[in-house]
Amino acid sequence: MVNQAPPATTHRSRTRLLVQGVLSLVLVVAIFYFLRKKFDPAQMWAAISAMTWLELAILGVLAVWNLCTYAFVWMTVTPGLGFWRAMVMTQATTAVANTVPAGSAIGIGMTYSMLGSWGYSRSRSTTAVLVSGVWNSFIKLGMPVLALALVALQGGATAGRVLAALLGIAGLVAAIVVFALLLRSEEGARRFGLLAGRVASRLLGLVGRRPVAGWELATVKFRARTIELVERRWVAITLWSLVSHLSLYAVLLVALRDVGVSDAEVSWAQVLAVFAFARLATAIPLTPGGLGFVEGVLAIGLVGAGGDPDQVAAAVVVYRALTWALPILVGIGCYLWWRRRSWTTSPQDPQRGRGEATVTANPHRPTKG
Repeated sequence: MVNQAPPATTHRSRTRLLVQGVLSLVLVVAIFYFLRKKFDPAQMWAAISAMTWLELAILGVLAVWNLCTYAFVWMTVTPGLGFWRAMVMTQATTAVANTVPAGSAIGIGMTYSMLGSWGYSRSRSTTAVLVSGVWNSFIKLGMPVLALALVALQGGATAGRVLAALLGIAGLVAAIVVFALLLRSEEGARRFGLLAGRVASRLLGLVGRRPVAGWELATVKFRARTIELVERRWVAITLWSLVSHLSLYAVLLVALRDVGVSDAEVSWAQVLAVFAFARLATAIPLTPGGLGFVEGVLAIGLVGAGGDPDQVAAAVVVYRALTWALPILVGIGCYLWWRRRSWTTSPQDPQRGRGEATVTANPHRPTKG
């Protein structure tokens, strides 16, 4: 018999989701109202309309490549996962994260469902989710430091930028130290799991939820799986994670140049710095896909760096259309395709294809997790 959530719990979950949705909507409206007063929509549209078909085509190619890089990242952390399945999964989960309050958590649930339907165990899926998330966090913390260093080399060093770089370095070092301690020994992983479980239980107790249990076992198992994955694939994971972030940056940089913001006004290093801090703005998902926050950080940062306000606004609109709205459309199609084709075949299904069939024959691969 399937256990169902109590009606009171379900009601609280729906209420919390509704409150989150309302707060997100209020934040988005307030941010765009503030930005609307800083730009002239007519001038902004004129800058977009002035783009040539060649410029639009190049941006389109970059946007498609950017979408593909998400799949390459997941192929490195999930051995045996084919490109098309990785594309279907990443685009469907991105669409949810970009549109629904708390969409990131829902997207993780979808990731488990899709990987499970293709024969991957829950523990293997957890390893892939956590490793990809850790590497993504490392790069998010490291890119602002790199960007500010490049700006300083170009003669743009200020006390504020130096302080921001130092804070970024401190955050990156702290994250790496925690990750290293977790992987250093089995006992260290167990203690970290116990500590994390106690903290989580106390936080859950504040909202009337039950304490967690078994986190020390989960962290020990995660350590073993992660060491195996990272030892074999850390170069590929790092490379593709970095390529994914830089591809997103390339879309923004080309959009700026196409609408008329020259390198003399805002250098490529300054664009990278603003982009990096905009990425950090999405670390806490207050709105779906960082809607409003990303636009605000990009617009304020690029105008502050010397860009024309209307041209900057035009570039940000084009950039977000290609990196926020486009994944939603593609993701909806991918999700419907997945459901319609019912990709819930067993690992031994001969229709899985040659590359994935070899995975099922290897006891060290995810399908045997």
